Amino acid sequence: MWKGRCPMDHGAITSEIVSVMWIMIAGLLSPLLSFATGKRVPGVVFMLVLGVVIGPHVLGLAESEGAVSLLRELGLGMLFLLAGWEIEVQSMRGRSGRAAIVTWAASFTVAFLAAWLIFDRTDVLQAIVLAIAVSSTAMGTLLPVVKDNGIAHRPVGRAVMQHGAVGELGPILAMALLLSTRATWLTLTILILFFVGALIIAFVPRTVRALMPWVERALLDGHSQTSQTVIRSVMVLLTALMALATVFELDIVLGAFAAGIILEVLVPDKFKATMNARIDAVGYGFLIPIFFVTSGMTIDPLVIVKNPWMFIAIIVVILIARGLPIFLSEQLLPTHSGIENVNERFQLGLYGATALPIIVAVTDIAQSRELIGSDAANLLVCGGAATVLLFPMLASTLEKYNPLAEDSGKPEPNYTWIRVAVPPSDRRSGPQKEKDNGHLEEGEKLGELKTNDEIATEPKKTKH
Repeated sequence: MWKGRCPMDHGAITSEIVSVMWIMIAGLLSPLLSFATGKRVPGVVFMLVLGVVIGPHVLGLAESEGAVSLLRELGLGMLFLLAGWEIEVQSMRGRSGRAAIVTWAASFTVAFLAAWLIFDRTDVLQAIVLAIAVSSTAMGTLLPVVKDNGIAHRPVGRAVMQHGAVGELGPILAMALLLSTRATWLTLTILILFFVGALIIAFVPRTVRALMPWVERALLDGHSQTSQTVIRSVMVLLTALMALATVFELDIVLGAFAAGIILEVLVPDKFKATMNARIDAVGYGFLIPIFFVTSGMTIDPLVIVKNPWMFIAIIVVILIARGLPIFLSEQLLPTHSGIENVNERFQLGLYGATALPIIVAVTDIAQSRELIGSDAANLLVCGGAATVLLFPMLASTLEKYNPLAEDSGKPEPNYTWIRVAVPPSDRRSGPQKEKDNGHLEEGEKLGELKTNDEIATEPKKTKH
């Protein structure tokens, strides 16, 4: 007869819940502290710092084992889903997109040769680990920074997104191909099979919509109710592709990134603002803070104290290996990005050299395979965290002196969720129903996002 959980299980669960509580507190305090600094220090930096404080190396208030570890993986997945979601697939096919790919390849080559020449020349895998780490770009981390600085709509903001997309996808593929324990040809075959599986999953919604149109109507009907069907669909897509990547023994970030790209292609433009608000709420509100705080919990601050010059050297190497090639490509090549002056090229280089999530992912893999030691992994993660603090701050300072930025420092508009009543089915006319075949009319959404300026200028409805 079942008599409940055993005392050991109860103790473990209690410890995990307490750990999640402290992680949530750190996640809440981070934006408050960032606001106190005038947002000069990004919230993600405070999440890492507070993670260090509550982690086992300082106060020991929280652990990253058990359920917390699973939530951390989901947070990492959501971060890369958002990164894939922000990619404009069409823009990657142009000259500026191809230039971003060539630039990343140059960054990786420079970083690999430098690591191979400086360190042990017999350890090629170690050089590959370092090259992948320092040639990455933290697109997911940059998204809120770029939006807050008001440059998302400008050429430099679009260029950041392009270089960021390649700077995340390139290292992910490099990890899969070069750090795999399998033969390269076998890994390549598995990658192809994974992408075939991802395409099949991508076509499932279209097939269901064609064969069973009532399913789409049900999803739309429940998207703003307690069922939250659309967000549940997103989580199914995310976990399905993460699971598929795991089955093929690939890194889960590849599946999450692919989920974001597929989602961006599937969602109609008129629903993207709504979808973005919902995903941001789930991602940045819950899962992503868990990833960053738990990443901070793995950092041992004594390693930096013991190796300060190595810590500084890593920051400089990241800037040279990633930031300099981006600057030179915009300066010397016809990228057609629309960037017109040296100031914006410097900004782009600094943003492009901002790294962290990929560094965390690659160091985890490298440590599990004993390619690098814990001290080296700590220094790399700390160096990546420092780039998140320093480089966007320097780029924001340059923005103030940009002669082409008339709206320099102007933030993106604030959006408010406006609920719109949808007429019940029995009150809708026959022609109306026939026209949309059960779907909502254009403009007759369950809700929409409007800027505060739009709301203020709308004509007031008069009562009759």
